[in-house]
Amino acid sequence: MKISLKLAVLFCVVLMIFNLSGCGVQRSHNRTVYFAAHDEVKDYTSLLYEDVKRRCQDMGLQVEYMDAKRDSSLQTEQVNKAVDQGAAAIVLLAVDGTALIPAVERANKAGVPVIATNRDLNGGRFAQVMSDEKQAGRLQGAYMAKHLPQGAKVVYLMGQSSLGVAVQRWEGFMEACLGQRPDVQLLMMQDCAWNEADAYRTMSMWLKIFPQIDGVIAGNDAMALGALRAMKEAGRDQGVLLSGVDGLEPALKAVEAGEMAQTVKQDGEKAAEEIAIFIKEALSGRIPTEGVKVPFEEITRENLAEYRQARSAGTGQQ
Repeated sequence: MKISLKLAVLFCVVLMIFNLSGCGVQRSHNRTVYFAAHDEVKDYTSLLYEDVKRRCQDMGLQVEYMDAKRDSSLQTEQVNKAVDQGAAAIVLLAVDGTALIPAVERANKAGVPVIATNRDLNGGRFAQVMSDEKQAGRLQGAYMAKHLPQGAKVVYLMGQSSLGVAVQRWEGFMEACLGQRPDVQLLMMQDCAWNEADAYRTMSMWLKIFPQIDGVIAGNDAMALGALRAMKEAGRDQGVLLSGVDGLEPALKAVEAGEMAQTVKQDGEKAAEEIAIFIKEALSGRIPTEGVKVPFEEITRENLAEYRQARSAGTGQQ
């Protein structure tokens, strides 16, 4: 009887210690969402981050930006730090979708929700908010197929080719333009890693090599704007159809001025809304693992005013 009583007391003590320690970190006391990005705040990432931050603050949460500087080892350390801090959630834009798997799995074990967005993530359990990247390329391709002259020659500025995002945009363009217009000749394609400076250098070189370029298709607006700068400097910006992706304000101004034919908006506001929904679910105790696709929207000179009006009205409602 005495032995049974001692065992019961010992069991209660062990149970109390376990409950006090949790399984590591007590996440309920941390109201911070870690925005673990592949690079510094700029372009689409800036739009996404600011909107996620605003929505999280509305829920009484803090948001900390973590810049991995395109270094997967650094990002792994940052994600592990967020896990150790008992993050309310981690919004992850992975530098390398495979290299980050162990850190994501560690977050899974600690019960920290991971929401992947904008970039591929190849393992672990996570919710995902992504755009239909192939759709962006198809919209660019369809525009070019419709508006390029017979026998046109085009060049393609690709995003980071190791990422599925860049590959899918390229595949969509191929299907909708090159697959539909056999008369259109692709002169060159180059990986410019989403970077305006790289696109500027590449386009400057192409302008010296090719006497005829009728269309320039870029995987994002930053590269399109780099190409535009090169074309202006070379005096060859007239009569060339230029297309980008993201719907950034400088690109919208270029469309308005007739310097760009098209940009395809990657809807950061809608992506931030979906991310916030997942974070809210995580706060209620359910760790989300679903996936959401956010559609792209084509913007040309013809619908730009309508787009600006709709965006202004939407901002006023928030």
